[in-house]
Amino acid sequence: MKKRKNIITVAIDSPAAAGAGTQAKLIASYYNLFYLDTGKIYRFIGKLKLQNPKKFNYSLVKKKMKNLKMKNLKDKDLLSDEVATSASIIAKDNKIRKIVHAFQAQCAYNPPKKYAGSVLDGRDIITVQVKDAMFKFFITANVRVRARRRFNEHKELKQNISYNEVLKSLKKRDKSDAQRKYGRLVKTKNSVLINTSKLSKTRAFKILKKHMNKKLKA
Repeated sequence: MKKRKNIITVAIDSPAAAGAGTQAKLIASYYNLFYLDTGKIYRFIGKLKLQNPKKFNYSLVKKKMKNLKMKNLKDKDLLSDEVATSASIIAKDNKIRKIVHAFQAQCAYNPPKKYAGSVLDGRDIITVQVKDAMFKFFITANVRVRARRRFNEHKELKQNISYNEVLKSLKKRDKSDAQRKYGRLVKTKNSVLINTSKLSKTRAFKILKKHMNKKLKA
């Protein structure tokens, strides 16, 4: 695959609801980068499986990925616990991962020309997808803090789910993300660790920006 030269590439790995998506969007806006929430892609496919239990296959996934538009990833239904669970299951399938990775690689290395580069967040962006990223961040937070954040998101969407249900779901996802055979979530030695448990969105972004500006202005 041909890659655009001299672009900024940012890779972020994190467990669910740690704030990686928020920080990735802030980075994208500040540095004029193309942003891709890779977790939303797996949720998109997870929903596809729920909607087509008998017809779901690799050919269907390839077809949908070929025609995938960014607006498809803004579907509020993708935030449901049912879709999240389905996404976690299909993410263990290496054939699915290869299909998704081809799409993600294109976004990472060949973003639209109006952007100065790309920022991707997910579970295996640093370890698999964009190993040579200019910037690598591992964003995390205490599981109870993450559960509270996700619970508040559900409340805003008027979804009927309890905090304990959200906490249980996150713990299950954490275990699945850490133990799956392909693309499991791990912190690499060459990634910058940022724990957002006690950080505001603004404070966390200032820390990220400090790391990036130091290298970009060198």
